[in-house]
Amino acid sequence: MILLLLLPLLILLLLLLLLLLQQLLLLLLLLLILLLLLLLLLLLLLLLLLLLLLLLLLLLLLLLLLLLLLLLLLLLLLLLLLLLLLPLLLLLLLLLLIQLLLLLLLLILLLLLLLLLLLLLVLLRLLLYYYYYYYYYYYYNYYYNYYY
Repeated sequence: MILLLLLPLLILLLLLLLLLLQQLLLLLLLLLILLLLLLLLLLLLLLLLLLLLLLLLLLLLLLLLLLLLLLLLLLLLLLLLLLLLLPLLLLLLLLLLIQLLLLLLLLILLLLLLLLLLLLLVLLRLLLYYYYYYYYYYYYNYYYNYYY
């Protein structure tokens, strides 16, 4: 009977734990995407430095005009790509923050549910204590008065 009363709370507790696990996996996935984007950004910056070094070398070889134009085109392309990646990076950071807040909310909800379960167990213990106390007190007085 007690287990039937606590079964919905235990099922809800298990569901919350599964949801918490799903939120953690989603958080790991978002962190992985963020890391990949940061690596891509670093690669783009490295390419930009390489292109600048190439520009200096080509200045020494007197092919300034043609290669400067090519380098400017590549630089504009890299800047455009960087400008395109920046909102995506900010969006991923925002999603990460929302995910962390949801995770915190789930943890708080889980703690409240555990507290409620503990409170119900304490109340059940008190109820059983008072029930047995009343029963034995009544039983003792009834037979005591009946026989004596």
